[in-house]
Amino acid sequence: MSEEDAERDEHEAAETSADNVESVVDEVHDRIEPDTDEREHLRDVAARLIDSAETAAKERCPDADVLQVGSTARDTWISGDRDIDIFVRFPPEVDREDLERYGLEVGHETLPEGHEEYAEHPYVKGTVEGFDVDVVPCFRLESATEIRSAVDRTPFHTQYLEARLDDDLAADVRLTKQFLKGIGAYGSDLRTRGFSGYLTELLVWEYGGFRPLLEAAANWRPPVELDPEEHARATFDDPLVVIDPTDPERNVAAVCSAENVARFQHYARAFLAAPRVELFEPNEPEPLTEADLREHIDRRGTTPVVVRFAAPDLVDDQLYPQLQKSLDGITTGLDDRGFDVFRATAMADETAAILVELAVSERPAVERHEGPPVHVRNHAEGFYEAYADDSEAYGPFIEDGRYVTERPREFTTAREFLESDRLFDVGLGAHVETALEDEYTVLVGEELTRLLEEFGTQLSRHVEPRP
Repeated sequence: MSEEDAERDEHEAAETSADNVESVVDEVHDRIEPDTDEREHLRDVAARLIDSAETAAKERCPDADVLQVGSTARDTWISGDRDIDIFVRFPPEVDREDLERYGLEVGHETLPEGHEEYAEHPYVKGTVEGFDVDVVPCFRLESATEIRSAVDRTPFHTQYLEARLDDDLAADVRLTKQFLKGIGAYGSDLRTRGFSGYLTELLVWEYGGFRPLLEAAANWRPPVELDPEEHARATFDDPLVVIDPTDPERNVAAVCSAENVARFQHYARAFLAAPRVELFEPNEPEPLTEADLREHIDRRGTTPVVVRFAAPDLVDDQLYPQLQKSLDGITTGLDDRGFDVFRATAMADETAAILVELAVSERPAVERHEGPPVHVRNHAEGFYEAYADDSEAYGPFIEDGRYVTERPREFTTAREFLESDRLFDVGLGAHVETALEDEYTVLVGEELTRLLEEFGTQLSRHVEPRP
């Protein structure tokens, strides 16, 4: 093949790929673009809520104002999204106690059937004509660097992006959000640890669209650092760093895990290589059946063990960090005792389950304990004297110039360790530890079938993982 033929083929392949991308993008865009009726309904409900909140706020503080924030304010929401975020701003001279009290009063007048929830301070949440509505108090400040709580930043985010996202970029934000939802990497909650809406909007703005973002992400080499306003920034130890253009001391991507950054890279490459609508569609695995689970356990040849307990009554952003801390503590405890952790995960619904897959299920009755070299006299003599009269230990004897003893192992199976009080010596989340003190169950091997009714889908993800 001549050089000209090769260049022509490469050019034609590039054109074909571009056509395929555009075809898929157009199809997805048609699915996720809110139609006229949906937009009008949202605008009507939001306007009524804002009027109600503003009336209630000014009765308490004449200088208060109200604004809509979030994706529905910036027109980056996806058809079917039902969130309306109303922020009630009070002047900075209002003290924190009054702000919280006024905020709840305004929230309850705006949402008479709403209920209180708590982030950094309480707010009111409710449902109006099918929309999930939050009424949140905050301070009206001159700069995001003056914030008194995290919610004070949000109005600055809305103002910044409203001035920069035109209709085309807003459409590309919707595409990117749907793509991230499809691959399971959307959401800044501490269960998902993915891409927030604000982060997604900043990335689309920074790179100039959906496709340019994917092309860039396909070649990212973490740590990736972006600074839209070219601030003199602080140093962050995260795989993805996007300096908040309204607050140079904050990394917008701080919550985004290394796994989700890598997941975005993987599927960016996959989409550019073979564009397809399916990547925009969440792909929930079928719940694992009892026969499937037994087959996987047999085929893998590992030993799964589970600690199951009543899930603490916490919101996900409080529960999942505690589950992760407990998972880390339990896996370290098992590893330290020679059970060789292969893979592990935590799950929660009505109950919670910490699943650890072990490469080694049983250890011998003795374990080796090496002492100091014999020539290190003080330490060596102390070690020798400690074990010389231990009738249950073998040794001490000398090997490679140091004392060695073989002493009885405390636990020969993972079940023995997990069912003992020594489980509470590992690092556990405070509420998880309390739940375990009340009651817990240890499951081993095929006993995991007792989890299937509650955790069939999560177990399917574990035994058949995907990027």
